[in-house]
Parts: sequence; structure tokens; C-alpha cells
Amino acid sequence: MARFEGLTVIVTGATGGFGKRAAERFHDEGANLVLSDLAADPGDAFAALDPARHVYEGGDIAREETSARLVALAQDRFGGPDIAFNNAGIAQGFTPLPAIDSDLAQRIVDIDLMGVFYAMKHQIPAMLERARATGRGCAILNTSSLAGVAGAPQLAIYSAAKHGVVGLTRSAAAEYARKGIRVNALCPAFARTDMVLGGLRDTSQTMEEGIAHIVRGVPMRRLGEIDEVMEAILFACDPANGFMTGQTLTIDGGVSAV
Repeated sequence: MARFEGLTVIVTGATGGFGKRAAERFHDEGANLVLSDLAADPGDAFAALDPARHVYEGGDIAREETSARLVALAQDRFGGPDIAFNNAGIAQGFTPLPAIDSDLAQRIVDIDLMGVFYAMKHQIPAMLERARATGRGCAILNTSSLAGVAGAPQLAIYSAAKHGVVGLTRSAAAEYARKGIRVNALCPAFARTDMVLGGLRDTSQTMEEGIAHIVRGVPMRRLGEIDEVMEAILFACDPANGFMTGQTLTIDGGVSAV
């Protein structure tokens, strides 16, 4: 049996990067999916997925009602959420702290931090109910960042929001450790996603120069690949991995080792 056979997984930020690949991998391993991103229509992003095993709901994760709708959809279509990958987020350009636009800073906090808070606020009660009904544990994985466990010069507000995600993760993990819900945080360094590459395109450097600049402190001297990070995502959410909670999974090419 596939390791996620019959389980229901909520994935936010699902139309690109880690979210899209996670949706594909969870689907391939048997999961039912409740997918979400900002776009009202995902186009053909999920055309390869079994329509009987996935549903998409567009919405702004910075609005609490989006998370409430996703949980209700998981309950109505598939009986309730077993796993949540709270992945929706935005970044900022490299900017000295005093020069960060205040409206952008608020938007980053609203999406990257409050979006995770709203998600867990609605997921946890549904997961408690699900765990009681099925006798299985549930799992939440929140996307933070390497910038969520260390300082990130010129990424101050992004780093602050991602530090907040780690705080939410550890607090919820401690609260629900004996109630059938594991909560962990994914903390990748720069990876080859549209978010990272798009940010590099907005600079005066060539793509090659931009990549060389941002990986100069990475012992492996390269970007992470989406599929490499995916292995950590699936590991964290795997029901067989039942004793790991409250952890920050730093997938960083060795940065945190030095």
C-alpha cells in the first residue's frame, strides 16, 4: 500500500514550486487532495491528477475564511484532513530594513505568518476530530525557511515572519503532542523555485551571477532542487514517522553546519 493511501492532504501555495510538486507526489502515493492558491482558476496545473481525488479552491491565505473553507472542503469531500502542508508564502527582494516598504512588510506578515496561524487554527480542531474517528495520528508541516532559524541580512521582514512560523510550529507541537497531531517546520535554503529565480530576474545581474551570489555561503555551492526538498516534505508527513514533532527541517546544503 502507498504510504498516503486514502489520507486527505491540504496543500496551500499549490500551483507552483514546492506546493505543486508536493501535490503531485502525495497524489502518486494515494492521497486525496484539497489544493489552494491565490488564483481563482489553476488552469491546467493539476490536469494530470485524478479528478475524483482532488479539489481546488482559490483564495487569499491571508484571509481567515480561506483556511476555514479549505478545512470544510476536506471534511465535505473526503471526511476530514489527515495532513496539512501549509506552504503558501511570498518573499521580499534584498532590501535594507529601513527601505522596506511598510505595506509590503504587512503583506508578508499577513501571508507568511498569519496565513499559517489561520490554517492551524482551523486544521487542528478538524484533525482532533479526525484522529478520534480514525484512530490515526495527523500531521502538519509548515513552510518556514532557513531565514526562520537564523538572521537574514536584507531580508528582515521575511525572516521575522518565518521565525514566527517556527514559533507557531513548536508551540502547537508541544500543545498537541499527546493528542495525535504532529507539527513540524520545513526550513529550506534557496532552491530552484519560481519564487527564487523570479527574484533574481528582477536584478541587474545575470541569472548565473545571481545564483552564484546567493549560494556563496552554501557549502555545496548550489541551489537546492525541488525534488530534493520533496523528500523531506514526504518524510515529515509520513504516518510511519510518528515520533518526530516540533522540529525544524533545515534543507540547506550544509549552511547550518558551519
